[in-house]
Amino acid sequence: MPAPVPHLELTLSHPAARPASLAAIIGVLGIVYGDIGTSPLYAMRASLLLFAADGITPFEILGILSLIFWSLIIVVTVKYVGFILRADNRGEGGIMALTALAQNAMPPGSRSRRLVMLVGIAGASLFFSDGMVTPAISVLSAVEGLKVVSPAMEPAVIPVSLVVLIGLFLVQYRGTGSMGAIFGPITAFWFLVLALLGLAQIVQNPQVLSALSPHHALAFATEYRIAAFISLGAVVLAVTGGEALYADMGHFGAKPIRFAWMFIVLPALVLNYFGQGALLLADPAALESPFFLLAPEVLRLPLVLLATAATIIASQAMISGAFSVARQAIQLGLLPRMTVRHTSETEQGQIYLPQVNFMLLFGVIILVLEFRSSDALAAAYGLAVTGTFVCTSLLAGVVFWRRFGWPLWLALPVFGLFLLIDVLYFAANLLKVPEGGYFPLLLGIVLFTLMRTWRRGRELLFARFRQDSLPLKSFLARLPQSRTLRVPGIAVFMTSQADFVPGALLHNLKHNKVLHQRVLFVTVLNEDIPRVEDRREVTELAPDIHRVILRYGFLESPNLPKELEALRDIGIPFEPMQASYFLGRETVVAAAVPKMPRWRQWLFTLMSRNAQPATEFFRIPSDRVVELGVRVAI
Repeated sequence: MPAPVPHLELTLSHPAARPASLAAIIGVLGIVYGDIGTSPLYAMRASLLLFAADGITPFEILGILSLIFWSLIIVVTVKYVGFILRADNRGEGGIMALTALAQNAMPPGSRSRRLVMLVGIAGASLFFSDGMVTPAISVLSAVEGLKVVSPAMEPAVIPVSLVVLIGLFLVQYRGTGSMGAIFGPITAFWFLVLALLGLAQIVQNPQVLSALSPHHALAFATEYRIAAFISLGAVVLAVTGGEALYADMGHFGAKPIRFAWMFIVLPALVLNYFGQGALLLADPAALESPFFLLAPEVLRLPLVLLATAATIIASQAMISGAFSVARQAIQLGLLPRMTVRHTSETEQGQIYLPQVNFMLLFGVIILVLEFRSSDALAAAYGLAVTGTFVCTSLLAGVVFWRRFGWPLWLALPVFGLFLLIDVLYFAANLLKVPEGGYFPLLLGIVLFTLMRTWRRGRELLFARFRQDSLPLKSFLARLPQSRTLRVPGIAVFMTSQADFVPGALLHNLKHNKVLHQRVLFVTVLNEDIPRVEDRREVTELAPDIHRVILRYGFLESPNLPKELEALRDIGIPFEPMQASYFLGRETVVAAAVPKMPRWRQWLFTLMSRNAQPATEFFRIPSDRVVELGVRVAI
């Protein structure tokens, strides 16, 4: 059965703000802020390496420190915490939820609507790139602390990093529920350590606090110009993970996320970055590893262990986010069906996608073996993050203007400023394409091509089905005169086009010349909202023949037998052991005048063949399925 075309319907709701309870705040620290919380491991060092050849000066240290501080304020605090968190899709956030909001703000069928979807696909593609680079750079930067403890341990960095990463991905099938209970407390302790380490150095060298003034950033930019622009490609590493604030809004609500940022995460990060700056002012040679050198020698090995735990948590958050975005993309018709396993009986958001998991693991191993250090990976990291930032600013501007009713004179300067900053960061990272930035760019292009090909191919398939199919009303009107033999049992015909006769039914009549006593035409629609409250729509078309439309949100997974059994509550008898499910398995062939280039048609066919069978995706018992093949020319 073809994957259904998304049914675009949106209702904004603003649920009551969830209280910022202690449990919620601890949960936010463990899930939302793991990524940005590990940025101090590498951001300061990476930002100053450009100026290290002739020795770094106080002017450079204070300039970079000021850029980092104001990036945290403008990009994370103002843009994400202040504005983006307000754009909720029935309480859910993330690049796909924002795309749905923006798309539904545009006129149906318009070019602007399609353009919005393209921006959303680009943002999702770069998010997957980010999901690969984050575990690699985070774990590498933590394990590299072994070199600070003892230079003799340097050869162990790559093997230890690979063992940690492989172990992390291999336990994903167990779900995050068992590990989640300790994520929050460990991350809370991590932020406490960040603050204390930084504060100890600031007390010894308080003049570093002058970098709070933006004039240091402006003077640095004016003095160095091109070099300052290039350094933005590393400065942006301090705000990686900012997208997680929005993506995880559905788990906790906006209030705990805002509270944790303003009163815990931001102060801890600022204290640590300024502590590193104070250490470098006193000893520029500490640029070798400014984070780990903040700690006394006796505490450095425990700090390496704590940092490794923190990076595992940060990596886990990105992996879980990749699973969620992949499922959303499947439900929105951007990717073929894949296996989705629920790892919790109570939390439907805890899912595991084996194909995505091993794709990420394969990419992470290649990254570690290819780049071999967090400094080298920094180039690859920045491009994925800043590209997602650009897409988010574009989509958010559309939402606030068209959906929230902001006048253009207000929306344009506000989000235009955010977009300008994001574009500057992105352009600075483009300069690092030869050094490693090519990886997320190539991966993003590949994923963008796959999503666009799948969506276009399904659109052409549906158009062909509508062209070749018989209207359902005409078929039902002629059915009483057809003298078709009716046999006992229930036939469930899956169809993506509710108003047309399923091809599987026509083939069944052609070859078997019978029709079951009770017939259900079932159509599954995916809505551009997180969850659907009124799922079933049932219409009686003729005696013992019903049309059933089932709606699912992009955070839900279909369970067809369960929904059909529930029809008994409205008087429609359904016995699972009497039901046969008829599915059409289409084989795509080239039309006389192909509507897609040959290479793209080959790619679409390959994706179709490797898609998860509809029986598994819809949780249909395999021993009750009848598949009928059909050739479709597009």
